[in-house]
Amino acid sequence: MNRSFKYRIYPTAQQALLIAKTFGCCRKIWNLMLDDKLQEYRAGRKMSRQTPAQYKKDYPYLKEVDSMALINVQLHLEEAFRSYFQQPRKGLPRHKTRKRSSRRYTTNLIKNNIEIGRNWIKLPKMGKVRAKIHRALPLGAHIKSVTVSQDRCGCLACILFSSWKIRIEGKMDSYK
Repeated sequence: MNRSFKYRIYPTAQQALLIAKTFGCCRKIWNLMLDDKLQEYRAGRKMSRQTPAQYKKDYPYLKEVDSMALINVQLHLEEAFRSYFQQPRKGLPRHKTRKRSSRRYTTNLIKNNIEIGRNWIKLPKMGKVRAKIHRALPLGAHIKSVTVSQDRCGCLACILFSSWKIRIEGKMDSYK
């Protein structure tokens, strides 16, 4: 069973700048990939599968941010097109603007690049970010991904983890 906990994070100025760059790069990748997919769709060709790595040569600043965040944008765009073809009433995916797009990105766990400490969360490319850990993850929980978002009050990190627990004779046992 997947669950998530949301924690308030307090990035330094340099970390906040990297978070803002990641938001912008995710929006840029979405728009670039959407343009290419729409051109292929309108030309009647089969849509090829683009990856964020294709755009890093033309836009070198994409190398500064977490690559898993950019890959998740690719997956979200493919899901949006799949949803459009299944239910056309939803409409084609739209371009993201600074005013209209949500300020969030998701990154996945690979080789322990995400960790939680007593008062910090380790994020890829950022290192340890100070956080308010108000509840610990359950024993046996495996972190799957982290979604970093920003609202008017500050930054949040939503940690998605899997926690398998089954009831045996009135006792709770956790399994991996």
